Parts: sequence; structure tokens; C-alpha cells
Amino acid sequence: MSGIKVIVVGAGFAGLTAAIECVRHGHVVTVLESFKELKPLGDLISFGHNAGRIFRRWPGVEGQLAPICLDTRSLTFKTYAGEDIMTQVWDEEELERQGGKKFNGHRGEIHEIIWNHALSLGVEIRLGQRVTEYFETDSEAGVISNGERVVADVVLAADGVRSTARTIVLGFEDKPKSSGYAIYRAWFSSAELAKNPLTAHLVNQGDTHTGWLGPDVHFLAASIKNGKDFSWVCTHKDEADVEESWSAPGSTEDALKVLEGWDPAVHAIVSATPADRLVDWKLVYRDPFPTWLSPLHRIALIGDAAHPFLPTSIQGASQAMEDGSTLAVCLELSGKANAQEALRAYEKIRYERVRAAQKTGESTRDKWHKADFDQLKNNPKAIKLPREDWLLNHDAESHAYNVYAETVAALKQETPEVRSQP
Repeated sequence: MSGIKVIVVGAGFAGLTAAIECVRHGHVVTVLESFKELKPLGDLISFGHNAGRIFRRWPGVEGQLAPICLDTRSLTFKTYAGEDIMTQVWDEEELERQGGKKFNGHRGEIHEIIWNHALSLGVEIRLGQRVTEYFETDSEAGVISNGERVVADVVLAADGVRSTARTIVLGFEDKPKSSGYAIYRAWFSSAELAKNPLTAHLVNQGDTHTGWLGPDVHFLAASIKNGKDFSWVCTHKDEADVEESWSAPGSTEDALKVLEGWDPAVHAIVSATPADRLVDWKLVYRDPFPTWLSPLHRIALIGDAAHPFLPTSIQGASQAMEDGSTLAVCLELSGKANAQEALRAYEKIRYERVRAAQKTGESTRDKWHKADFDQLKNNPKAIKLPREDWLLNHDAESHAYNVYAETVAALKQETPEVRSQP
């Protein structure tokens, strides 16, 4: 046991991973979550092989995740009119041999498994918590939650894209901006799709993964659990005011207008979507933050609170998990007396890697949305989903152990208060 006390604000994937990893590395953790009860919300979420390494270190978790996750090693691309472009086949063997494995499934179902694993380790999770204030001194940090003062050595703010801790860290309110895009997304039973000749092949042959590409629009669909469940997402141009609503019930009629002239199979998928299962999600953008740490380096932003990702990166949740794994190691190596040093090392180890991963979301989206469809017949590989080794074949825990000492040495040569924005 390190004797280090950690407060985690938020029990999403970033917060739960940080809590689990901190317990694994000997720290005492209290998680404060605003929801009053656990609800299995959401739709498809993807965890890359780099995140899979972390899951596989948690006893029993992989065995629970495997039956509910997408079981296919290919993605078939089509034009918006339904013409085949190419099928990209994943070569997973080497990544899995080295410890990585991808897990793509229902957000709420995966979250419940991780939640229960955290509880099994003795992580204290307090529900119905309203954090109204963050504070820190040279010797401690804490929050005011439900009027109670909760104190620890460090605070990890994992409170998502609407993070209230961000104002403390940055010193000003950072308002979201429209990214210019939004997503329709849904998850529902495949039963009706199995009856329709236009869509039966997508669900009656086990798990499948298909993407349709059009000018400034892409549509991804997957059948999961041996074709029993179905999920789709449609990314399209949208300039809505993100301050009013980031997520709202979707309209199949509006979605079909976006997809006018597209493959009849796509229209059949949207038309079969139950009204209460469609979400209209506005993609927000934030300028890169100059720092993820509070002035006295006892409060750290992690996950979406620090670095929101576009879905086309397919790395948002994975990078959030890497944050938690890295922090736990840094705190172990720093010891209680040098907890501030641990948070500075976490930021330095993670910052440039995260920025590079974020950029992949923009490059992939632009590659799909701005493709020259006349030329794709000659060069179909131009729209392949990137599979960079530096991104997927990364072990956050081992990396933190390997570079911590040199990172701290480099930090001692810097002036802590000065940080240039990349």
C-alpha cells in the first residue's frame, strides 16, 4: 500500500479505469458519481488493442466481455449508392500475441462489467454526488460534494466533456464549439432487419461490419451477438448550437433526408429503427488545452475532460483508459511525498501521444468524406481504416514504468509554471 489517497470525480470509463488501476497499484480510492443509480445507457463503443491490454489484466473481465462484443475481423466499404469498394481484413494475431485485443460492444453493457469489477476490488463508489467546488494546497487536494468536504492527496477529474474541473485547471470557462458535424446513432434488436431481404444478409450470417461512404457523410453499421443486436451511426454536416443541446432524441425522418439517394439497404436500416432508440448527438470541438493540471499540480483532468475525441479516431475511450493506467504507475513510483511530481509526469508522458491520437479522427473523417469516388475503383485502399502500430501496440503501464525516471529528470529542468501550447 502506497498510503496515497485519490479522489476520482466521475465513474465513466476514464474514472473507473483510474480507480481500478490505482487500487491495483496500492492506492486508496473514492469515486464520486453524479448519477443516483447505474443505468446501462448508450450504444456501440470501441476499445482498441491498447485498451484491451488493460482489460486483460483485470481477472475475469475478458471472459465477460468477449460474448457481448463484435466478433468480426473485417469491415466492408460501399459507396453511398451501394456499390462495393473493398473489404478490409484485420490481421489481429500479432497484436493479440503481444497482449492486445479489441473490444467493441454496447457502452452500457461493457460499463456495467467494469463497474462491477471495480466494486469487487473494494473501490468505494458514492452515487448521487454533486461536486460544486475543487480546492488544493501544497499538501492536499479535495472537493466539496453534497456540501461535504472530501480530502485526498490528489483529485482526478473524470467528469466528461462538460467538466466543471476544467475551469479550475485553465483559469477560465472553456466553452464548446460546434465541430460542424453531428451523428445519428442507434442500437436495437435485429429481428425486423432479419425479415427484410434488403438487410437480412447483415444479420443472418453472424456478426458483420459495413460502412457506406458519401460526400461529407459516412454510415457505419454492425450486427453484434451473432447478429442478434444491431447498431448504426451516421456522421453528417451540422452547425447546430451546441450550447443548447449536445444530445437529443433523433428523428428517422430527418436522418433519411440526410441520406437521400443512398443505398436502399441504408434506408431500410434507418426506417426499422425504433423511435426511442435513435439519438441525435452533436459533435463538439475544443481547442487543445495548454495543460491538464491545476496550478499546484494536485488536480488532474483525465479522459474526455482533458481531451475530447472525434468518433472517427476510434480511440477516445482507449486513451481515457491509458490515462488511468499511467497515473496509477506514476503515483506508485513517486510515493505520497511526491504526488505532485506524479501528476506532472503523467501529463508529460501522455500529452503528445494523445494529441497525435486526436488528429487521427480528423484525418480519417476527411479521408472518407472527401474521397474521390471516381478514383476509388482504381485505388480502393485509399479509404482503409488506419491501423498504426504506434497507436494499437502500446502498453501504457509498461511505458510509464520505463520512462518515469527520465520524465521526472526532464521536468526538473523545466519551469513548472510555464507551458507553451502546441
